[in-house]
Parts: sequence; C-alpha cells; structure tokens
Amino acid sequence: MTRQATTLVDDLRITRLEFIPLVMPLPKVFRGSYYSMSHRCTIITRLYTASGIVGECYNGDEYETQAEVLAILRDEIAPRLIGLSAAAPEVCWEAALPSTFNILRDRHLALSAQACVDSAVWDALGKAVGQPLYRLWGGAKQELRVIAIAGYYEDGKTLDDYAAEMRALRDAGLGGCKFKVGGRSPEEDAARVRAARSSVDADFKICVDANQGWELADAVRFGRLVSDLDLMWFEEPCRWYNDRRAMADVRRITGIPVAAGQSELSRSGCRDLMMDGAIDFCNFDASWCGGPSEWRRVAGMATAFGVTMAHHEEPQISAHLLASILHSACLEVFHPDRDPLFYELVENRNPFVNGFYKVPEGPGWGLKLNEAVIRKYRVATTEVK
Repeated sequence: MTRQATTLVDDLRITRLEFIPLVMPLPKVFRGSYYSMSHRCTIITRLYTASGIVGECYNGDEYETQAEVLAILRDEIAPRLIGLSAAAPEVCWEAALPSTFNILRDRHLALSAQACVDSAVWDALGKAVGQPLYRLWGGAKQELRVIAIAGYYEDGKTLDDYAAEMRALRDAGLGGCKFKVGGRSPEEDAARVRAARSSVDADFKICVDANQGWELADAVRFGRLVSDLDLMWFEEPCRWYNDRRAMADVRRITGIPVAAGQSELSRSGCRDLMMDGAIDFCNFDASWCGGPSEWRRVAGMATAFGVTMAHHEEPQISAHLLASILHSACLEVFHPDRDPLFYELVENRNPFVNGFYKVPEGPGWGLKLNEAVIRKYRVATTEVK
C-alpha cells in the first residue's frame, strides 16, 4: 500500500456514528392499490472520521418500523463499524451483514439499517477524494429524465382531475409519471390511465404501477386495454405469491415491458427475476436492500440479461446510481405533498428542467441538508462512539 493510500485509510477511520430519525406528517393520505401513506419518515446517518470528514445521507420511508431499524443500527451495526475505515466500503458492508442473519426477525429491517451506514460510508469516501459518487462509479450520464410517482386514488377524483394532474406535472418540469393502478377493475384503471395519457404529449412518459394488485387474468386484461398507449413499463402487475411466473406471462401476452425489483431483498431475488424472464426493468431499492453497494452488484448482473436498471424512489441516492451506468432508466420523485423531505430537507436540490434533472456535482452525494428542517421533524438522536 502506498503512503498516500495508507493516509486515506487512516484519515477515514470511523470514530463515531449518529442516527437522526425524522417523521413528517403528510397533508393527506396517499393510497395505492392495497396500501396507504400518512407520514414521510427517514433516518439521517452521520458517520464521523478521524480526519473530520463526515459522511451523511438519509434513507428509507418506513414509519411503522423506524424504531426497530434504529435499534439495529445502534446495538448491532454501529459497534462493528467503529475503528474500520470508510476507505474500504466492501469491508464496512460485510461488517454490517451479520445483522441480517437472525432468522426470527424480518431481514428487511436489518437490510434497511445496513443501507443507512453503507450510504454514509460512500459519502465519506466521495468527499475524501473530492468526487461525486456517480463519477466515482462510472460517470455515464450527467442528467436523467425525471418522472413523478402520482395518479394516486382519491375519493371524488374524476378523469378530468387526473388529466389536469398530468399537465401540472409537465408544467412543473417533470418528464413523465408513474401512475397508480391495481386497486380498481382493469376497465376503471384503464380509463384513468387513458385520461392521463391523452392530456400530455408523447414526450411525457407514462408508466403504470399496480403494486402487486392483480391476478394474472386482470393484469393481462388491463394490458390489452392500454396496449395502444405506449406505456414505458407495467410495474409489479401481479400478486406476490406467484409474481415471477405471472409477470413473465404479462410480458409475453401484452407486449408491455414489465418492471419489478423493489420487493426483492437481495441480489439473488433480482437474479431470479432476470433468469425467469419476468422483467425488462429492475427497480431494486438501495435504501431497502443493503445499500448502494448491493444495488451496484445487481446493476452489474443486469448487463448479462439485457435488463435496464431503475430505482424505486429515493432520488437523493438513486440519481448517482442511475447516472453512473449506461443501462439505466429514469429518476423517480414524488410530488412535494407526497415527499416534502426531498423538497425541504435538501437545500441544494437541482431544479427539474424540460423533463430532466441534473445530477449533483458536489463530492459524495452532494447533499446539503437543512438543519432547521431536521430540528423541526427530528424524533430523537442516537449516537454511538
């Protein structure tokens, strides 16, 4: 090891970690096919190093399980990371992995905790070498088409209202929409999507997301009803208990590209989606499934199957991941009412311009977090030395 490399390793030795949970009530309840959201929550992780460099990021959107994730971070993962170096992200990732080995606990909780520290480790390394992470990982793109997750179910909302919603998104600089379906009949949801599609021009991309809402027959029926709308993808069309085979059938029968991956916990789950011919787009979520290190492994695997990488939500992280590779799709964001944290917490957020979002150029994730917002919505702070 060179003297310069040794210095970097020593400088990035982890001395303490801080975890700050935030909970922000939303102005209304947002409903998909079989779920609803009333709060936006996240965990800010701050990783302090011997040189004074602080790696930080925020991860996750899990209101009901936030306390359990924090306990895993505090009691299990943080003590294993103290003394390790953020100059070795793979070593840090492996050090956090044993928290996923408990067979009596939902592994998703430990993977979400692992993602928090993995994200902070990479931020510290990016800051140490003075590079944004998307450049450190490949630098394939400088901007990404940005689409809003919208079209939620609301009582009393008409077809004209959905059409107006799409126009408002376009006017706000968005380049498309991921529209919620799967909670009504195929005919009713097809009418909603058709109204949305007809209100904007062809450059405004439309995806649909059933959140595993339909049986195979209904998913196929819906696909046939919207086959002329040039949908970018049909996400998680079928029930969880036979989703891979059912999604492969949806692809073959309807001809509409299928997206999935956010419900997988690991690279092996994504591998099986690809091997079964179930997907065209893999929207694995780095904040839910072990962090950006694991997402990048899945992205490498996707090249062997001709699968395009996407990412479920979390634009503060996904922008760098998607921009680092050539085989990536668009960036997902929410409307400010659905994700006020992205619009209020990130002080230096780039604007949406003509359907695109420029990836932050600052070192690491390039985030500057608003301390006033943190103070307003902080639940508690946990520190481990």
